[in-house]
Amino acid sequence: MSKTYDLIVIGSGTAATTVARRVSATGLSVAVTDFRAYGGTCALRGCDPKKMLIGGTSAADHVRRMHDKGVEGEVRIDWRDLLEFKRGFTDPVPEKKEKSFLDSGIATFHGRARFVGTNSVKINDETLEAKHIVLATGSEAIKLGIPGEEYLIDNEGFLEMESLPRRIVLVGGGYIAAEFSHIAARAGAEVTILQHGDRMLTGFDPDLVGWLMEKYEDIGVTLHTDTTVERVEKFGDAFRITAGGKGGSQTFEADLVVHAAGRKPDFASLNLEAGGVELSDGKLALNEFLQSTSNPAVYAAGDAAQMGPPLTPVANHDGKVVAANLLKGNHTTPNYNGVPSVAFTLPPIARVGLDEAEAREKGLKFRMQCDRTSGWFSTRQQAESISGYKVLVEEGSERILGAHLLGPHADEVINIFTLAVQHGLTADQLKDTMFAYPTGASDISSML
Repeated sequence: MSKTYDLIVIGSGTAATTVARRVSATGLSVAVTDFRAYGGTCALRGCDPKKMLIGGTSAADHVRRMHDKGVEGEVRIDWRDLLEFKRGFTDPVPEKKEKSFLDSGIATFHGRARFVGTNSVKINDETLEAKHIVLATGSEAIKLGIPGEEYLIDNEGFLEMESLPRRIVLVGGGYIAAEFSHIAARAGAEVTILQHGDRMLTGFDPDLVGWLMEKYEDIGVTLHTDTTVERVEKFGDAFRITAGGKGGSQTFEADLVVHAAGRKPDFASLNLEAGGVELSDGKLALNEFLQSTSNPAVYAAGDAAQMGPPLTPVANHDGKVVAANLLKGNHTTPNYNGVPSVAFTLPPIARVGLDEAEAREKGLKFRMQCDRTSGWFSTRQQAESISGYKVLVEEGSERILGAHLLGPHADEVINIFTLAVQHGLTADQLKDTMFAYPTGASDISSML
């Protein structure tokens, strides 16, 4: 006999949690299931544990930058201790997350869910039925389709390494490669990045990315662009990576190879066909309300929906949209205008709003302020050498169209610009705002 609920949520991460709690709070019956430990990618395998490792490496890096500036002595990363520090956060998450669901009256299940009908799923040997089903299954590493692919570890494997290998090769040039390379290099590893495209971090301003590459050189990270990995071979405890590029075939030796070449929605095991849930170009076919176009009982949110950038704030936003539409009928659509994004390199790089190319494509007239800021107090105080900004201001309205930041405080200051972009604030309004001094935010008036 099947169990019946008002809502079944598949997944237990940010989007899933937002939907489940909001719907359950109205008195409707909700069930959540996940085949992995409760908590989702961000809390267990992504942004949060990554930031825990960055906390240690950034502290060590700051000490090194302050050498001969009043701070003396050697500092090193103890990888094992840093890992335990990270686990002090991640290990309690699954139990706490499931308890929070149960305390909210949400039923919890463990196992892979697969559709057995338009309104029903099977988990292990148990069938659940519901008026609505939400897919919040997150994402997984894409298949590279190369010999030896099985030897690569993904972000989860990297974040659980018991020891730091001497030689690490990262395949890809996005967030994962950018951030993990900074962690590993500062912890003492020899790091090489093999990027298929002509530059790293294509979602960020190319000028600022170019400045950031100077830091990669400083910390000894070797970057090969326009390089395509063709195969990975294992020889004892080591690996040989063969790659092709403009200069012909090259080989690289490594003790660890990390998959950092992109991710895709994780719904291969859901048996979507049985649920009448159609795909379009490999993505869920959704309308503007994040609802399946082929099965109105089904909604999606976060990385599974793939409607907005694959970021935790977007997952939370999608969850709110889906919950609102479930409770009051379709009336709310997601708004991805002014979504901030940060790559937590050292120093971090951040953006919000439009870049130059996007603004020109829209036919907007704007002025641009751009400069390197290594001489500014906020940068020198951190003993940092790499920093800068680019801000786009619309002519006439004086609205902030976009902001691009690189430097010690970029990950926080970008939130001020996010407020400006999302709420249509002008350059003069930001200039007239008093910020605490000396802080990263107090630099804003000088960027305008």
